[in-house]
This record gives sequence, C-alpha cells and structure tokens, in this order.
Amino acid sequence: MNLETRILIVDDDPGIRSLISSFLEKYGYVTETACDPVQMRERLGQSTYDLIVLDVMMPREDGLTALQDLRKNSGPPVIMLSAVGGDVDRIVGLEMGAEDYLAKPCNPRELLARIRTVLRRREAGGQLPGNASTNVVPFALPDSADVLQFSGWKMDMVSRLLHDPNGVPVTLSDGEFRLMRAFVEHPRRVLTRDQLLDFARGEESEHYDRAIDVQVSRLRRKLASTTDSSELIRTVRNEGYMFMPVVNRPTLLQS
Repeated sequence: MNLETRILIVDDDPGIRSLISSFLEKYGYVTETACDPVQMRERLGQSTYDLIVLDVMMPREDGLTALQDLRKNSGPPVIMLSAVGGDVDRIVGLEMGAEDYLAKPCNPRELLARIRTVLRRREAGGQLPGNASTNVVPFALPDSADVLQFSGWKMDMVSRLLHDPNGVPVTLSDGEFRLMRAFVEHPRRVLTRDQLLDFARGEESEHYDRAIDVQVSRLRRKLASTTDSSELIRTVRNEGYMFMPVVNRPTLLQS
C-alpha cells in the first residue's frame, strides 16, 4: 500500500482520535488529527489529505455541516462516524456526500476495511464493479467517448458534469455521478437496488434500499430542470429502476 496515504481524523474525543490514529499508523497510513471542524480547516489549509474520518456530533459545529462545506469545496472523500447510527441518519450522511457512514462504537478493523474500499474506488476512478451482475457487464469507455448524450443532455465523463438540453451545467456529487454512470452505461435495462448500490457505493458497502431511493430522487430533481424526469428514470415495481432514453456514444467530439 502507499505509505504516503494521508488521513485526517476529526473528532472532539481525544481518546478516539488517538485510538484511530495509532491503529491506522500500524498499517502504514500517515495520520493527523483535528478536534473540531475549525481545526480541520486549518489542517486542510496547511496540507492535503486522501481521506477524512469525520465525527458527526461535535460542539459548536456538527460534522454534517462540515461535510457540506467540504463537498462545496471539492474536499477529499469522507467517512462519517456517529453515535447515532439509525438508517435515517446514515441516509442523510450519504445524501450529503459522505462516501461511507459507520456507527460508534465501531471496530477499528471495520473502519480500516471501509477506508481501503473508499481509497480503492478513488484510485480506480469510480469504475463500476465488474461482477455486480452476471447479466450486466460494464463496458470500457473509449478515449474518444468522453461525452455521452441522451434526450438532449450531455454527460461529461471526465469533468463529471451533466449539461442540460440548454447547455446549462448540472454538478453531480461523487455518489450521484457513479449512479448516473450506471444508468447511462446500462440504458433500457432494469437495474435492481442491490446492483445500483454496488455500482454507486462499492461492493463492500452496507445494502439498504432506501439509500438508493434517496439518490435516485436527487437525480430526478436535477434531471427535471427542463424535461419530464419520470421519462428518464422509470421505477419498475418490485424490481428497481430503468433508464429510458437511448444513449449515444459519439466516436468523434466537436470542440
């Protein structure tokens, strides 16, 4: 593994900061800590990090507010830790852009596994898992097909931007991009929630259907800017979702 992988641990409990930091350093990670979001921002201004482990419940400013700020500023991937571990809280964290969410107290080895999964996904460039379904095989995009087109929309696979039929850019979070990529690479096929979870979050993530429903709902809102989004992503009762448009993969892009 890369000995220069840097992880920032943000938690108001010094014991937890020390425990996580010491454990990860045994596995070759370079760690630094911060006691709150204010100190986190100071650290980010002084150095770069490959991942942040961020506590949710902290005094003065909570972790979800800090997460929202990180996502606005294209910060590193975030794994949330929280003593509140219900499904609704996890969904909120994922919806706001966290890569993963663990309830406290958590086994340090489980945190390590989640960190490795997130970093592998980042190193792979958000590629779809190849064995999510025997009936759905992701294709490799040729270099010339960086932009996919459907129903007047354009999806830039490099900048991770959608452009609506009027040419207005629509920014996607990391999770929304991976989910959208699953749809455009598998148009007119029913994708189950389990398949979409694998595509959007990685095979080692926890599987709960509501997380995908929330992500699909967010995508529909963004796609509804100029078109009837119900015709783009269709709910298939008791099955999952189907992306309805024909997707064009141009062999030559115009500047």
